[in-house]
Amino acid sequence: MSTADRLPRLLALVPYLMSHPGAQVPEVAKIFGLSEKQLIDDLQLVWMCGLPGHTPGDLIDVSWDGGEIVIDNAETIARPLRLGVDEASALLVALRLLAEMPEFGERDALARVIAKFERASGEGAAAVSSQVAVEVDAAPDALPVVNEALRSGRRLSLRYYVPGRDEITPREVDPMRLVVVDGRPYLSGWCYRAEAVRLFRLDRMLSVDVLDVPADPPADAVADEVTPGVFRPSPTDELVELELTAAGRWVAEYYPCERVEELGEGRVRVALRARDQGWLVRLALRLGDTGRVVSPASLDESVRAAATAALNRYESVS
Repeated sequence: MSTADRLPRLLALVPYLMSHPGAQVPEVAKIFGLSEKQLIDDLQLVWMCGLPGHTPGDLIDVSWDGGEIVIDNAETIARPLRLGVDEASALLVALRLLAEMPEFGERDALARVIAKFERASGEGAAAVSSQVAVEVDAAPDALPVVNEALRSGRRLSLRYYVPGRDEITPREVDPMRLVVVDGRPYLSGWCYRAEAVRLFRLDRMLSVDVLDVPADPPADAVADEVTPGVFRPSPTDELVELELTAAGRWVAEYYPCERVEELGEGRVRVALRARDQGWLVRLALRLGDTGRVVSPASLDESVRAAATAALNRYESVS
């Protein structure tokens, strides 16, 4: 675990122990989501912390013999840290966004949490966050229709724009859940066209209707997890190798890569998968002289053809 993860926990752990004398190791470990070994490792680190001077009288005194944690000489950090206005405001906005999600059932409890947090965070954070309007960016009427299908457990019929192929496709989808990523709502559901679980951005739904058919996704269908990123390549997608200069290595940071090989002087060779060659051609054209296609040869030929066609059109209007 990194220092960046551990330090905030230690700054919360010490005030907790100071306000809960006699706390037991198993109990504290459970509260902080740690194993008992991890907690004891933290306590051993706390035992070496304190005020400048590092004499026994300057360091925090902590023991855990018999499972009971006893801490002393830690009055300087006995009070929990307060969130800054920007941190508290961001958390309040996130809580209000959660309250807008249709699958969230504990709205009364969440409203109490928001009210309590507003009081605890002070007027500054509440005033800033109240100026932020939480809205879900979706095509007109798409969100209420999707919500209705989720509530009633019925299938959806939609016309969906696929930017990677620049085409509109008809779909029938058994909705499974609605998620929000980077402020954009996505429907996760079983797509009968793809015969797999797919994510659909609501603002790319050109039309959407609830069918009088019960939603019945396969028993083994699992809604997409989107926390690591919306795009998830499949092992059956085409494997592509690109060589990137220092100015083009953002590709390795922005898209999921199976392999990244450092070539020196900031250059890298990456291997990634994509299910649509048209998207890959546009990516290669966007890179220009900051990247080149290593394989497959068919993609290199497609990029050259697209670049030549673009130059010819440019010359014809010059």
